[in-house]
Amino acid sequence: MNARLELVQNNARYSAAALLAAEPLARIEPAVMRMLDWPARDRPRERLLKLGAQTLSDAELLALFLNTGRPGMTSVDLARDLLVRFESIRGVLGTTATELRRFGGIGPAKAALLLAVSELCQRSLAEKTRDRPLLDAPQAVEDYLKWLIGTRPNEVFVTLFLDIKHCLITVDESAKGSISRVAVYPREIVRRALTLNAASLIVAHNHPSGGVEPSANDRRLTRVLQDSLALIDVRLLDHLVVTSNEVFSFSRQGWIPA
Repeated sequence: MNARLELVQNNARYSAAALLAAEPLARIEPAVMRMLDWPARDRPRERLLKLGAQTLSDAELLALFLNTGRPGMTSVDLARDLLVRFESIRGVLGTTATELRRFGGIGPAKAALLLAVSELCQRSLAEKTRDRPLLDAPQAVEDYLKWLIGTRPNEVFVTLFLDIKHCLITVDESAKGSISRVAVYPREIVRRALTLNAASLIVAHNHPSGGVEPSANDRRLTRVLQDSLALIDVRLLDHLVVTSNEVFSFSRQGWIPA
């Protein structure tokens, strides 16, 4: 018996009820793109291990911590967007968990990892300022302060208390204010210096609006603080004005006697 295939044309119309009852078509979401799908020679991790970390771009290094991207984007794409949004690596690592979470593709796990990396960077820079005279390591001090307060959105005043050998005792955030103003109380810094038995100190504050040129108030505060500390035989070694990329030194300018 020969089987016969027939093409049956169905011109029947479907009712509105039947169309409404039909299952909707599945929505196709774009897949999360993975670097594992790239050729091995193009993957940041493999290139880092083979050629060294210095061969990777900022975005590629950041992508190694992000690990995954978001739908339609690799982790490198996501890292590039983060760098654009926060303007630099220091901007990304210097922001808050809340700001990171507002960025698409950054959940609690990625935000926590980036905050941990930021803290490790701060501790690494802080180690360079400990256990040796800070007058012998001015660049380490400036790098540490740029990381610590250079990208802060509000003006912050910090004090580095030093012992008789000019080694760091501790760092205090002495005051925090608005984007353009911070109220500093020299008597509180003097009291803290006495408590810590500090022999000298370095003060610093950031300029969130950019530019490191000290204001008239900055210079006035420096004189008042210098005179107040002299009463208890504590030296003010320097006052630094900090942004993310620049540092102005009162001492280097000759505004604080050596």
